[in-house]
Amino acid sequence: MENFSLDPKLESDTIKLGEFDLSLLLLMDNALVPWFILVPKLNASELYELDADQQLMLWTEINTISEFLKEELHVDKINVAAIGNVVPQLHVHVIGRYTDDFAWPHTVWGRIEREEYEPVKFENLAGLLQKFLENKTILETI
Repeated sequence: MENFSLDPKLESDTIKLGEFDLSLLLLMDNALVPWFILVPKLNASELYELDADQQLMLWTEINTISEFLKEELHVDKINVAAIGNVVPQLHVHVIGRYTDDFAWPHTVWGRIEREEYEPVKFENLAGLLQKFLENKTILETI
């Protein structure tokens, strides 16, 4: 994790929520859908570059955010993807989708529709996530 720095595009498009043991937890600054991004704090661009323990840790983090999306935000579907065509730094999108969201059933990335989080909406989401994670020990800060 030495010499790790967040890609400038990810930094400019997201809000940092906290850190899991392996990954930064970011929120895409687009309130149209609940869109989280996990960025392993490693110099990697592909999933296979993580050793088995790191891969398991990443999946645990993905599953935690997925569980939050389903149980607390009652999403209809969860999209998980590690594309990296625009940002080569390894990062995993964990996106909650509703059948009536702005892009359903298509993907949300690459779209021009965008709505920045208003402070109250962000604080409500962050507070709900923090409460959800209170009994889980994998998040260091939020």
